[in-house]
Amino acid sequence: MARGPKKHMKRLSAPKHWMLDKLLGIYAPKPSSGPHSTRECLPLIIFLRNRLKYALNGREVTSILMQRLVKVDNKVRTDSTFPAGFMDVISIEKTGENFRLVYDTKGRFAIHRITDEEAKYKLCKVKKVLVGAKGIPYVTTHDGRTMRYPDPLIAVNDSVRFDLENNKILDFIKFDVGNLVMITGGRNIGRVGTIVHRERHVGGFEIVHVKDSLDRTFATRISNVFVIGESNKPYISLPKGKGIKLTIAEERDQRRNKAN
Repeated sequence: MARGPKKHMKRLSAPKHWMLDKLLGIYAPKPSSGPHSTRECLPLIIFLRNRLKYALNGREVTSILMQRLVKVDNKVRTDSTFPAGFMDVISIEKTGENFRLVYDTKGRFAIHRITDEEAKYKLCKVKKVLVGAKGIPYVTTHDGRTMRYPDPLIAVNDSVRFDLENNKILDFIKFDVGNLVMITGGRNIGRVGTIVHRERHVGGFEIVHVKDSLDRTFATRISNVFVIGESNKPYISLPKGKGIKLTIAEERDQRRNKAN
């Protein structure tokens, strides 16, 4: 008989982009409930232990977090399984480092270091535009935030630039043809390009056609598209590779050139 939600996660059912080995244990850290879903997040324990190698085991991660050294989106987090996700800013003041979680073209979260200036804001995708009690307008975003009294021009699928220090909307980017986007799901995850065309399907999934800087076009569902800049000017710095997906042959040639 089931007794409430599961508190464990087996190693083999953990998301592949965490890149946990099959044989060094039975279980994986189960993310706490939070702003990002289990399949699309990176728990802090995996970020600190497996990516940055700042800790050797879970106990060391706990002792780092309990010293209140790690901030996610300018908020101290002490839960080792806190689910950090796309666009989140992870700051470690003791080392003077800031990271933004963005995807590489393989669908993994890249270790992308950013400046102190860039760490003051993040981009949030607008999921809903609603009117609440007493006629107060508000928007909800992809990371579970509710922002009251937004600019009336902000619509669903737009991105807002959110100030993490003052908790205010700085400005916003419309979901328009010609704007720069990053793909956050599907087989084109991590790719960056400009919107070429938007297909509207009544009662079905809207499809967006995107062209990258090498003039390669691809299509994906609108739910996978995240606006990150106007025309060719991104509001955030991009990770290594700049979101350009190479073929296997191009990757091989690149590796050979680097070796020589």
